Amino acid sequence: MITERELEQIVREVMRSMGQGTAKAAVVPGKVDPRRDYPLAEKRPDLIRTPRGKTLDDITLEKIMSGEITAEDLRITPEALELQAQIAEAAGRSQIALNFRRAAEMTRIPDQRLLEMYNALRPNRSTAAELTAIADELEQKYGAKLCAAHVREACEVYGRREILRQE
Repeated sequence: MITERELEQIVREVMRSMGQGTAKAAVVPGKVDPRRDYPLAEKRPDLIRTPRGKTLDDITLEKIMSGEITAEDLRITPEALELQAQIAEAAGRSQIALNFRRAAEMTRIPDQRLLEMYNALRPNRSTAAELTAIADELEQKYGAKLCAAHVREACEVYGRREILRQE
C-alpha cells in the first residue's frame, strides 16, 4: 500500500516533469512555434490537456486522492508526441522526431501486446516469419506504419547477423 507521503512525492515528480516539458499529457492540436513555445507545459500551458480533457491546473494531490485524476490523465497521447516531434525537427534532430512519431503510433497498441512485441524483437526470440507477422499486424491492425517499417528493418538486420530464431 502506498503511503500519502509517497503519493505526494510521486505527484511532485510528475508536476516537476510537466514543468520541464516532459508531461505525459495531451496537447490540444494547433500551431505551435517550437522555438517560442518549448517547453509547452511552461510556456503554453493553455495547450496542455490530459487525455480526459483536464488542464495542468486540474492535476492536484486532492484530485488524485479523490480519484478525479487518474493514471489515464498522465498518459501521453499521439498529439503530444507529434508536437514533440515537430519541436525535435525544428532543432535539427530528425532521428528523435522519428522516435516520437513511432511512439505516437505505439499509443494505439494495448500495453500487454506491446510488451509481447518488444520481447519478440529480442535476438533469437522470433523467426523471420513471426517478425513479418508482427510488422503486418502493426500496419494493418493499428495503422502503425513507422513501427511496422522498423520491425521489418530489424528482421532484415537480424537475418544478416544470424540472430533470428530458426524455424
